[in-house]
Amino acid sequence: MSRLAFFDLDGTLADRQSALSDAVTGLCRAHALPPAAEQWLRTELADRANAADFVRLRDVFGLEVPAEQLWHEYVGLMAAASICRPEVLEGLARLRASGWTIGIVTNGASDIQRAKLTATGLADLADGVAVSGDLEIRKPDLRLFELAASRCNVNLADGGWMVGDKPGDVVGGHQAGLRTIWLRGRPWPDELPAAHHVVGDVTDAIAILLNETE
Repeated sequence: MSRLAFFDLDGTLADRQSALSDAVTGLCRAHALPPAAEQWLRTELADRANAADFVRLRDVFGLEVPAEQLWHEYVGLMAAASICRPEVLEGLARLRASGWTIGIVTNGASDIQRAKLTATGLADLADGVAVSGDLEIRKPDLRLFELAASRCNVNLADGGWMVGDKPGDVVGGHQAGLRTIWLRGRPWPDELPAAHHVVGDVTDAIAILLNETE
């Protein structure tokens, strides 16, 4: 099997929820937004965020600051608050040193996801990145995995792995002909095919891949 490993970003390589909390708090303080606006942001951005959310924020609360400015500030705050643990970065570096090709396949707006990858140091460890905003599609769409493979200069037909924390990661990985590793979190939907491995942390997934190398 090809030494190709695709990883999800949010909830897998980096903790989005913690970064989101810090970014929303920082944005609201910077503009003295009312508590209702802060709660609105935490609810609306819980699963995803894009520039249109800040157009709606401005309209709902009658803000004077331009929506585009709010979005760019939020992107910067999210990037600054995003952290990839040292042991994860070290594990990815070990994979690359062992001859693995590393791809990141993530849902989200292109500008914010790439800012997070740069800020965490993950961009330096990835051979290719595919963000759903690049094509306006989302996992489990096969085209996103095909884009990632193209940017990694590999062929999906040669096989590989997909590691992620959401059903879309596993379903998309299966559709792409990849073996899958799921980071357990929410209960797994009974109607979906199970992952090949289930782990508690991405470092456990990296250990499985390294064991494949040996």
